[in-house]
Amino acid sequence: MDCPRAPPLRPAQLRRSGSPPACPSPFHPPSPARLALLFPSEVAAGFPLQFRFTSPPDFPFASGPKTGLSASPESSGWPYNPWTVASCAFSFLWASVRACPAMNEEYDVIVLGTGLTECILSGIMSVNGKKVLHMDRNPYYGGESASITPLEDLYKRFKIPGAPPASMGRGRDWNVDLIPKFLMANGQLVKMLLYTEVTRYLDFKVTEGSFVYKGGKIYKVPSTEAEALASSLMGLFEKRRFRKFLVYVANFDEKDARTFEGIDPKKTPMREVYKKFDLGQDVIDFTGHALALYRTDDYLDQPCCETINRIKLYSESLARYGKSPYLYPLYGLGELPQGFARLSAIYGGTYMLNKPIEEIIVQNGKVIGVKSEGEIARCKQLICDPSYVKDRVEKVGQVIRVICILSHPIKNTNDANSCQIIIPQNQVNRKSDIYVCMISSAHNVAAQGKYIAIVSTTVETKEPEKEIRPALELLEPIEQKFVSISDLLVPKDLGTESQIFISRTYDATTHFETTCDDIKDIYKRMTGSEFDFEEMKRKKNDIYGED
Repeated sequence: MDCPRAPPLRPAQLRRSGSPPACPSPFHPPSPARLALLFPSEVAAGFPLQFRFTSPPDFPFASGPKTGLSASPESSGWPYNPWTVASCAFSFLWASVRACPAMNEEYDVIVLGTGLTECILSGIMSVNGKKVLHMDRNPYYGGESASITPLEDLYKRFKIPGAPPASMGRGRDWNVDLIPKFLMANGQLVKMLLYTEVTRYLDFKVTEGSFVYKGGKIYKVPSTEAEALASSLMGLFEKRRFRKFLVYVANFDEKDARTFEGIDPKKTPMREVYKKFDLGQDVIDFTGHALALYRTDDYLDQPCCETINRIKLYSESLARYGKSPYLYPLYGLGELPQGFARLSAIYGGTYMLNKPIEEIIVQNGKVIGVKSEGEIARCKQLICDPSYVKDRVEKVGQVIRVICILSHPIKNTNDANSCQIIIPQNQVNRKSDIYVCMISSAHNVAAQGKYIAIVSTTVETKEPEKEIRPALELLEPIEQKFVSISDLLVPKDLGTESQIFISRTYDATTHFETTCDDIKDIYKRMTGSEFDFEEMKRKKNDIYGED
C-alpha cells in the first residue's frame, strides 16, 4: 500500500462524525483482514467501520466504537509505527453506542472497569482460554488509572473555570495521569509485561533519579558506589556501616541458613537488624522508606524477611539500568491498561466502552450476569472495581493527590526530566510518607518545556492540603494545581461465595507492587491456585494469527 508518511503523531482524540471525509490520494482503505487486525473486537461483533482523518490530515484511521488499538506494520501494510498510534492514547467519545450483538451471550468472566488491575486480569483470563466480556461505563480506557487528554478535559474534570492558558501549549500534547506511579525495573508488573509480551505495544524510559527528603532539603538516593561515597546523606562511619548492611542484604538467601548471620528472618524484627549493624535514625528512615518503600514505620516490629527482600528488589531494579530503579511508559500510565486490553482482545475478549451498567444480577447469593441497556450478559464470575459495587466495599482511609503543572524542573534534582522524591514520615512528623512523582515533555505527556509533578499521601487529618505543604514547597512556583481526595476502598469479603471479585483502589505508593499483589490475590481466589507467571505466557497463536 502506498501511503504517504506523516509527521510524528501526537496524542489526539477521535470522535464520531457523520460522513467521513474523502480519502486523500493515494490512500486506499485496508482489506477486511487488515481491519480485523486493527479492530478485532469490532469485527468479531459485526460493527461497521468507517474512515475519518485527524491531524496530520494525510494519516488514515479506521474508527470503531470500542478500541484504540492498532495492528503491526507487517500485517496492516501501513508504513507507520503502529505502536506509536497505540501510544496516542485515543479516547473514542461516542454520543451513543449501539447495543452489541455479543451482549446476549454467556461468558466465563465479565469484567467491569478498564483500570490496570481489571485489564491485566482480563488479559490473563483470555490467554488461558476463558471467554471474556469487558465493559466500562466510561468512553475511555483506564478508569481511575487513566491518562487524561487533551488538557482541556483535565480542566473540566477538576472544574477549573476557563480554558488552559496559551502558555500551556496545545491541549492534545498532554497526557496527564490521575494516579502517579512508576514501575520497578525488576518488579512484578514488568514481569507481567514481559511474560505476556505486552511490551511489544509500549515504550519506556528510565526515570532519571530517586531523591529523599532530609532536614528540609532533598538528596539523591545513591545509584552507584561512587555516588554513595560522595553522598552527604551519611557521614563517613555511617557509610561504612551501611555498606556492611548492604553486603549482608545482597548475600541474604532465605533458603540458605548460612547467610542469616544469627538472624532468624521469620522472627527477628527489622528493628533488631538495624541495631545489629549500628545504623542511625536518618539511615533507618532512608533505608526503610527510600529503598524498602514502606509508607509507615510499622514494618520495624515485623519479621525482617520481607524488608530484606524489598531492599533486594530495589537493588536488583537499580542494577538493570543504573540511573534509578524506576521505569515510565511514554504517553502516560494509561497506556498500560490499553496494552493488556489488546492482549485480551486478540485472544477473543470482547470490549465495550461507554456502556452503562444497570444491574449486577445475583441469584441465590451468586452472580449470574450483568444487565446493560435492557440486555443481559450471563457469566460464571465477575471482576470489577469498587465503583460498580458500592454496597460490597468499605472505606479504610483516604488518599490526597495534587497534580502540579510546572514550567521548570524541581530544584536540586540536577534538572532531571523525571524523578521521584520520598519525604519520610519522621522528617515531617507524620505517620505516613509523602511522595512526589515528576515527569515531563520528554515522556510525551506534556507540552515542550513543561513538567508534571504529582504529590500523594495517605490523609491523616481534616486538612489534607496542609499535610502535603512540605512537598508543594519543593515544587514552587506552581503554574496550576488539580487537587483530588479519593477514598481507599477494599472489598468486604473474598468473593468466593458470590463469585464477585473486587479490586482495591490505588494506594499512595509510587510503584505498582501493591497493585500486583492485589492481582495475584484475586487470581488465587478466582482459580483456587497460586498465581504463576508461566500462566501468563502466550500459549498459542491468538485468534488473528499473532504468535
